[in-house]
Amino acid sequence: MKGLIVTADDFGVAIEVNEAVEVSHRTGILTAASLMVTGPAAEDAIARARRLTSLRVGLHLVLVDGRPASQPSSIPDLVQPNGLFRTDMARFGAGIFLRPNVRRQVAAEITAQFEAFQATGLALDHVNAHKHFHLHPTISGLILEIGPRFGMRAVRVPSEPRRVLALAEPRMNPGSSYLISPWLRALRSRVEDADLLAPQSVFGLAWSGAMVAPRLGALLQCLPQGLNEIYLHPATSDRFDGAVPGYRYAEELAALTAPNIVEATQRTQVRRGGYADFDAARACA
Repeated sequence: MKGLIVTADDFGVAIEVNEAVEVSHRTGILTAASLMVTGPAAEDAIARARRLTSLRVGLHLVLVDGRPASQPSSIPDLVQPNGLFRTDMARFGAGIFLRPNVRRQVAAEITAQFEAFQATGLALDHVNAHKHFHLHPTISGLILEIGPRFGMRAVRVPSEPRRVLALAEPRMNPGSSYLISPWLRALRSRVEDADLLAPQSVFGLAWSGAMVAPRLGALLQCLPQGLNEIYLHPATSDRFDGAVPGYRYAEELAALTAPNIVEATQRTQVRRGGYADFDAARACA
C-alpha cells in the first residue's frame, strides 16, 4: 500500500502562506498543514482551519527564528534581547545538552506551544519542528514526554530516500544525509517505541523551497511503498515578512494546484490524507 500526506509547513507565518494553504487544499492536493501557533498570522490561519474541516492541522513547534509562546523573561536563555528566539542553532543546541536550566526552559516553551494549539480547539494531527530542530535528541525527548498529554499521535521523522530523489530527477546530486543519519535513526527508534505514527519516507529536505511542479509530479510517479509525506512551503507571493530568500513559494503553490498533478493523484491507487487518517487505519488494522 502507498499512502501520501501532502503538508504545508509554516501555516500562520503570513497571510500569503495561509491563503496558499486554503487554495491548495480546496483546489489542489494539499491534505495537511503545520501551524506556527505564535506566527504573526496565526489567528487568520486558525480561522481558516476551522472552516476547512477536511484539512488536517498539526503543530509546527518553533524554538529558533521565531516568537515564543512564553513570556521572554521566563525563558531568558532561549531568546535574544528583542524577545525573539535565538538563531544560533549549533550553540543553542549545545546549551540544551549541557545546561539543565536551558532544558527546563525548553520544556516550558514546548508545553506552552502545545497549550496554545490545544486552545484553538483544532484536532492535533501531527507534530514537527521548525528547521527540524526536533532531531536534537533532548528536544525530541521532551516532545515525546510532553506531547502525549495533549493528544499527540504522530511525529514527522524527516528521512528522505536519496534513491527516490535520483529517480525523480536523475541529473541532480541530492547530496548525502550522512551527517544527520544517526539523529534520524535515534528519532525513529524513539517514535516507534512510543507507538506513534511516522511516515517511512519524507520528501522536502533536498528541495526545500523548490518543490516545483516537475519535481512534485516526478515524486508522485515513483513514491515508495508505505506511508510517505511530501512537505512544501506554498504562498501566494514570494515576498512577505518572514519569507526565505530564494524560496519559490508561488511556484510551489502552482505545483500543488496544477491540473495534471491533481488528475494524476486522482488516477493512482495512492491513498491520501493526514496523519490522523492513517493512524485511524492503523488502529483498525
